[in-house]
Amino acid sequence: MRLGLKKDEVRLDVYNSEWRNEFDRVKNVIIENTNIVDHRIEHIGSTAIKGMDAKPIIDILVGVDDISNFDEGIVSGLKNIGFLRLKVQRPGEIVFARFTDETYMVKTQFIHLVKYKEELWNNLVFFRDYLNSNEDARLEYLKVKKDYLEKSSTGVNEYTDHKAAFVKRIFNLRVKGV
Repeated sequence: MRLGLKKDEVRLDVYNSEWRNEFDRVKNVIIENTNIVDHRIEHIGSTAIKGMDAKPIIDILVGVDDISNFDEGIVSGLKNIGFLRLKVQRPGEIVFARFTDETYMVKTQFIHLVKYKEELWNNLVFFRDYLNSNEDARLEYLKVKKDYLEKSSTGVNEYTDHKAAFVKRIFNLRVKGV
């Protein structure tokens, strides 16, 4: 299994069941080095969707009670295991990344620190679960991702923007109670 992407690199690898094992391994290291409990750590993103081609980066969702005032021991614990806080500015989310080495060129994992069981947490978990249980949605999402790569590969922000309408549509299904 080869994990990691350079800054603004967009590449999809075929689904690899080892992604789940890597998530479990990292989850255990997070638990051992922070005060975050098991049920507040979830595997999200395309590597958490069975059969889905994905960027080879493990996305990890971590829930805290208050995103603006949480235990700074979390940050130091994550730093001790190689996760660095990024300057990414997203509402209600703090992003950390782990890199292959000290050059900080290739990211292998992201942690998305959000408020536990609030809208963003619920949306991200629902998205994963919905695509895992709905083959039509999974195939449509894969087509959206591949369409982008066939037309362009100008960077991760453009890739994310390209998928936004699909992702929002799935989030709205949660709100509607599907």
